[in-house]
Amino acid sequence: MKMLLIAAFLARFAAAYLLRYLNLRHLRRYGASVPGGFAGSIDAEALAKSARYTAEQSRVGLVQSIYDSALLLAFLFTPLLPLYDSWIASLSGSFVVSGVLFMLLLTLGQDVLEIPFSLYTTFRLERRYGFNTTTLRLWITDLFKSTLISTLLLVIVVSAALLLIRHSPELWWLWVWGFFAAFSITMIYLSPYLIEPLFSKFEPLGDAELEEEIRLMLQKAGIKVKGVMQMDASRRSLHSNAYFTGIGRVKRIVLYDTLVKQMERPELLAILAHEAGHWKKGHIWKRLFLMEAAALAVFYLVHQLIGWGGLPGLFGLAGASFAAQILMVSFLISIVSFPLTPLGAWMSRRNEWEADSFAAALSGAPHALASALVKLSRENLANLHPHPVYAAFYYSHPPVVQRVARLGGTAPAVSAPEAAPPSR
Repeated sequence: MKMLLIAAFLARFAAAYLLRYLNLRHLRRYGASVPGGFAGSIDAEALAKSARYTAEQSRVGLVQSIYDSALLLAFLFTPLLPLYDSWIASLSGSFVVSGVLFMLLLTLGQDVLEIPFSLYTTFRLERRYGFNTTTLRLWITDLFKSTLISTLLLVIVVSAALLLIRHSPELWWLWVWGFFAAFSITMIYLSPYLIEPLFSKFEPLGDAELEEEIRLMLQKAGIKVKGVMQMDASRRSLHSNAYFTGIGRVKRIVLYDTLVKQMERPELLAILAHEAGHWKKGHIWKRLFLMEAAALAVFYLVHQLIGWGGLPGLFGLAGASFAAQILMVSFLISIVSFPLTPLGAWMSRRNEWEADSFAAALSGAPHALASALVKLSRENLANLHPHPVYAAFYYSHPPVVQRVARLGGTAPAVSAPEAAPPSR
């Protein structure tokens, strides 16, 4: 059975690799063609740069995926797991303490092993294409803060979950799910005020007239926000974005300072109208509900698998701690859930279409949103020619060329098969 699990995992990896290969081959074949709606904004040089950026990102991602997969297989299917499990058990006889140590040390170890990829991506790849503005000192500070926060949260969450498991062996899956759901919602409320300001500076928009236009537009949509804030994203990267944060009375709009500099006022309003569309259409709550429903099913499945007693045997072990079995179940779920990836991506893309339509109606300027999308694609070096299968499988947003075509009424240009591939 152990060899069957390894084979299933490798099949999953091979499928992901095939999708990546198809996407890059498609980009090499069609990447030099300027899509309709992008003429005058994207030239051959910009397309070539975008193609190189996409290809390099994909190669780094592939190397990291191979690295992570090899480490995972080595840990689960060699004596490393039972040795680690026994060592943790020797540190404490407490069910809660040993479980926390198991998860905490494993998570910290994984974070350390990922540092080389983070350094390369930030200071080589992102800098090479003109995005990175992070200093090494700021990167280290961010790493320290994020590690400290994640450690604190992990200890709280895992400790509480293990206490519930110990006190309710038969129904722990329900109580733990309830705790996780409540904790997640609480963090959505608290994060904008307790965690996000630890990494970025948020301040009111410097343009009072723009802020008033934003408030009037949102008022027209029946949406009240706590504030419209600008974030100093340019301290770390020149990538641009905007988002809603928080829920209920604490929700607010955050604009990257890079976005404010790149966009004209109608474009900014159109982007924010799109974000407002997600809220007005209930996408945030619907997604949260679906996630919690799926989580409930997963917790019940985990309870059943661990209660079955044969889980360690699938991995060639005579026995394993509760924490080790959680890791085993996570491995199994990663294999089983992979074919479901396109379903989640499709649902997300459907929400994006709805938000685009809402933005076009609310702002009364669909061409402004189309123009903003073109600029975002150009400034962020987005791939304008993803393979349709790759996009259907992974993309949470519709391909930008399709969105611009629908908003601007222009059809994508026919791709030229004879186009030269981008330089590597």
